[in-house]
Amino acid sequence: MRLEFPGLFDLQVNGFAGIDFNSREVAADGVIQALERMRSTGVTRCLPTLITSSFEDFAASARVLMGVDDAAIAGLHMEGPYISPMDGARGAHAREHVRPASIEDFKRRLEASNGRIRLVTLAPEVPGAIALIEHLVDAGVRVAIGHTAADPSEIAAAIAAGATLATHLGNGCAQMLPRHPNPIWELLAADEVLISLIADGQHLPGSTVKAMVRANGEARTILVTDAIAAAGCAPGRFTFTIGGVECELREDGRVSLPGSPYLAGSALTLDRAIANTVRFAGVSIEQAVKMASTVPAEYLGDAPAGTVSADWDESRHELHVLAVRE
Repeated sequence: MRLEFPGLFDLQVNGFAGIDFNSREVAADGVIQALERMRSTGVTRCLPTLITSSFEDFAASARVLMGVDDAAIAGLHMEGPYISPMDGARGAHAREHVRPASIEDFKRRLEASNGRIRLVTLAPEVPGAIALIEHLVDAGVRVAIGHTAADPSEIAAAIAAGATLATHLGNGCAQMLPRHPNPIWELLAADEVLISLIADGQHLPGSTVKAMVRANGEARTILVTDAIAAAGCAPGRFTFTIGGVECELREDGRVSLPGSPYLAGSALTLDRAIANTVRFAGVSIEQAVKMASTVPAEYLGDAPAGTVSADWDESRHELHVLAVRE
């Protein structure tokens, strides 16, 4: 079946096609190369994402990324460093660079990013988090909850302060959680909060994607890739770095910290996330496309850019991008 839909919008992408956005050595030509490869998967707008690191490393990457003159870059997603230091909740983020939330530290990072930070992911329980959320909301920056071990009262306080998104729900949390309460249930139950999901079959089982989409609804669910440099590369056993942390891409597509159970981003592309969501959640292809295009764009107060022509193979659950027009 031939489809035409708005350009896709990825709110969380750490790198692509061998290019690591978190590297101090990232260069403008590499970023442009990665964006072109992303366009071939239907992505016309994105938030390059910088994870927990030193200010110096953050600033070096941010200045390059935000200096690239390409309409595909809608701003920056700052994921950390104001996150839980606990194993599991911290994920692949480097513990030595995790820090309390600070308005002054954020202002330094905002300046290094040429004022273009659009989304901040933080943990509500870290010292200073609520004051920073209020500052961000006043400044027009969206706030997401992620990489957290917060209790219900801490999550409620963050939502009351203006947090409106759950970053990669079901990931960035402890390997073992109480049946209830826990951050997953609290965020799913919050009517004010949209959720983002990594629908690669590695971060979340298909049944979990289905349950989360049904609980939150297609209009309040956003598909992201959380892609690292491994995305768009041929399958195989490789070692990549993200924020100075080594991670491994296996033959089955799983990206993890070597010798550990912790995932480290993904090798997912957004067109495959759409196809997987149809297969996992039983939604229509049109509904899944919205979760990767109009829903994330509207969340930021933007509009999707351009249009995508694609073939949809319902029997195989495969989406093949044919052309992208901007």
